[in-house]
Amino acid sequence: MSIYQYQGRQEDGSLRKGQIEANTKEEANVLLRNQGVTAFQIKQLNPFLYKDIYIGNPVKNKDFVIFLRQYATMIDAGIPLAEATGALAEQSTNKVLSQTLKEIKQNLEVGSKLSTAMSHYPKIFPALLVNMVEAAEVSGNLDEVMDEMAVYFEKQYELNQKIKTALTYPIVVGTFSMLIITFLLIFIIPIFTQMFEDNGSELPAFTQFVSDTSVFLGNYWWTILLGIGLLFVLYRLAVRNEEFAFLKDKWKLKVPIFGTFIQKSLLARYTQTMSMLLSSAVPVLQAISITEKVIDNKVMKKVIADSHQSIQEGKSLSTTLAHSWIFPSFVTQMMYVGERSGEIEKMLKKVADFYERELEESSEKLKALIEPLLIIFLAIVVGSVVLSIILPMFSLFNEI
Repeated sequence: MSIYQYQGRQEDGSLRKGQIEANTKEEANVLLRNQGVTAFQIKQLNPFLYKDIYIGNPVKNKDFVIFLRQYATMIDAGIPLAEATGALAEQSTNKVLSQTLKEIKQNLEVGSKLSTAMSHYPKIFPALLVNMVEAAEVSGNLDEVMDEMAVYFEKQYELNQKIKTALTYPIVVGTFSMLIITFLLIFIIPIFTQMFEDNGSELPAFTQFVSDTSVFLGNYWWTILLGIGLLFVLYRLAVRNEEFAFLKDKWKLKVPIFGTFIQKSLLARYTQTMSMLLSSAVPVLQAISITEKVIDNKVMKKVIADSHQSIQEGKSLSTTLAHSWIFPSFVTQMMYVGERSGEIEKMLKKVADFYERELEESSEKLKALIEPLLIIFLAIVVGSVVLSIILPMFSLFNEI
């Protein structure tokens, strides 16, 4: 999809401008009309000139959280929205956020709602935030919601960091180990092999195997790198296929040790998001739709989408999720109690807190478990290489 910058007038005659995602200029015009905007100028933005804005996350989590906290403070102090937005635009050191806030200020000055203005910048303001702001505009507690969202995004960042730390550590150590082993095989083993061959000694079977491996790596290293690169490209292409992506996410949840950790992180994100939305009086069906967008696992996305359909058919959320293996009975039972007592958002908050603590403990346990396993693996492999060098030495000494 492309990004289009537009200017137009709303139904009340007020001016509105911003950006919108669409496949074509005509589609952008239709989308704007559906929002009650008659556009008199629509211009496609050059993706190369604006790639820093629209590819990836243009605003760092830290900057975003600071912005939300400052916004909440200024709103609580009674400063008008347009004025607060303009002040934060001037103060922000992030160019993308600053420019976006300036455009939002202009929309606010001509009568646009904050939630509507934010919705035009989906790459910066997530759907979750937009819907929370929309609910707050009705209830009148915008400052409280901004504070809550700051806490939420801060927790999400911390959660992501825990996941990255837990999963990155073994990859880094494993990669470093393979580099050491490759160095020994390509540069060290050939020296000793040549020395023994020059001496006319017959190499033991194990040493010969290691030597052959060394020769293969030395002669065909480029083929191996090319193969790895090809596999990576094929993987990236395959992930675009919905069925393959679904199976990949399912496999991730089934991997021993890591799968449980990923499942807990998804449950923490789901319960935390649902709790916040329901606490802000967002209708349950809308809350489910928003939460589905927050989750980045296709297996859980399908379960959430199915629950949306089931609730429309008159079933309860806890009953629907109880049929899925992703949601443990502990979660669905807590939800059931919440549904019966009319305080499901409180029960979900308790579940979210529980899984946050679980992730903290699991992260430490995972690291404690993987570290000695990697050390043992490295010791076995390096020890095998060293043994392949020592064995012919004994043979050489016996001949002497």
